[in-house]
Order: sequence, then structure tokens, then C-alpha cells
Amino acid sequence: MAGTLYLIATPIGNLEDMTYRAVRLLGEVDLIAAEDTRNSIKLLNHFDIKTPMTSYHEHNKYEKAQVLVGKLLEGMNIAVITDAGTPGISDPGEEITKQCYEAGIKVVPVPGACAAVNALIASGQATRRFAFEAFLPMDKKERQAVLAELARETRTMVVYEAPHRLKKTLQELLGVLGNRSVTVCREITKKHETFWKTTLQEASDFYAEEEPKGECILVIEGLSREAIEKEAQQKWEAMSIEEHLQIYLDQGIDKKEAMKLVAKDRGISKRDVYAASI
Repeated sequence: MAGTLYLIATPIGNLEDMTYRAVRLLGEVDLIAAEDTRNSIKLLNHFDIKTPMTSYHEHNKYEKAQVLVGKLLEGMNIAVITDAGTPGISDPGEEITKQCYEAGIKVVPVPGACAAVNALIASGQATRRFAFEAFLPMDKKERQAVLAELARETRTMVVYEAPHRLKKTLQELLGVLGNRSVTVCREITKKHETFWKTTLQEASDFYAEEEPKGECILVIEGLSREAIEKEAQQKWEAMSIEEHLQIYLDQGIDKKEAMKLVAKDRGISKRDVYAASI
């Protein structure tokens, strides 16, 4: 029988966040695929785990996944861990999981620390709906496209950023999103953990003078529906009623229905639309 792939979350700072189940499974599996074995050996030594390790990281995730899937098919049980947090969330794990599904291998998640979720729940921002963006793309064209999408996002947004890029990212977000509410989360679960709920303008001004330290997560307010409605209203008011009506007529909508839509868009009566269209 094929073995099982375990996706095991590890602490993002405080070792006390390691779960009993995670410790037990890491000691029971046949092999641990670690993002960086030099980093993970410290974790294993702390919990006296003797299971052998192999490297599984961003640069070998396709080829090594094939090798690991082969071992799983032979009956080995394998755990995937990253340097910190949950495998597959902005860390290696996604590719091997896909390959396991294709091979019919059982995949078991072992919950634990996740920086994005912890930043969100402690941010003071809306938590019911959120979009996880992870790190913004480095490619300039792709980055601009993603930022343009985020400008229209109504859900709370979670963005990771390294300290040496934080200043630039805050300036870009301010320029594209406007002065939204943001919570700057730093060093979560570590000694210098901080949550600063502010605005993109204030954060940008602050870090223009202060050197950022520690890994950061930005939890950003989504675009409000009121703002969307106001923007739409301004768009309609910038054109005449006749031009507005013609937009719907060009879509093949009959005149009576088009007039109803124009009246609804502009917050006026159908009589006013009719009078303007004669």
C-alpha cells in the first residue's frame, strides 16, 4: 500500500506553538522533507526527533516531488515541513500535494501556525472575508497588474513583505489603493511582536524615516461598497442621460428596460429619463 503525505505546520517563532500531534507524527514518519534541513534540524533537536530529513524547497520542488511521490508509492510515510508556518501557504507544499493527488496518494494536513491567519485575526480589520496575496510579484508588469486587481478588492487583503522592500511597497499601495486603513504586523509570536493599526499614508511616512525590522505582514482594508457605489455614481454623472441610455441600448437591451436601468443607476425617476431621452 502507498504511504501518506503529511503537511505539518511548524512554529513561526515561538516553539511552544508546536502541537503534540505534529511532534508525534514527525517522530513516526519514515522521512521528513524540509525546506531547509539546516534550519529544521534545530526544531527536531529541540523535540528530540531522530527521523531522517531530505531537502524539499522552491528550487527543486518539481523534480524532488517526483522522487518523494515514488517513495510514497513504495509505502513510505513522509512529512513536509517548511522553515516556519504551514506548507503550501507561500511555502513549498503545493506541487507535491498536486502530484500526490494525481498518483492517488493520501494527503493529511496537520494544523498549526499560519502567519497570515494570525496577522488577520489580530489586525483589527474585518475578518469575515479576506484575500491572501502573499508576496507581491517582483516582475514589474505582473506587479502592476496585481496592484490594479487589489485596488478593486472588497475583501480584507493580507500581503507579506520583507523589511528591505517594505518602504517601496507601502508607497506603491498608497498610490494605487489610496489612503486605506492598514495594520502592520511584525515578528508574530516572537519577542518583538507588534501590531500597528494605522493608515497607508501614516505607515509610509513613518517607514520613510525609520528602517523596517523583521518580517512584516500588511493587513489592508478592502474597498468599501459605498466607495464603489460612489465611484459608479460619479461615472454616470459625468455623462448625459442620453449617453448613459445608449450604453444599454448598444448591449441589445430594449428601450423600456434600458430606461429602468438608467433610472436605477442615477437614482432618478423613469419619468426624468424619459423626458431627457425625447
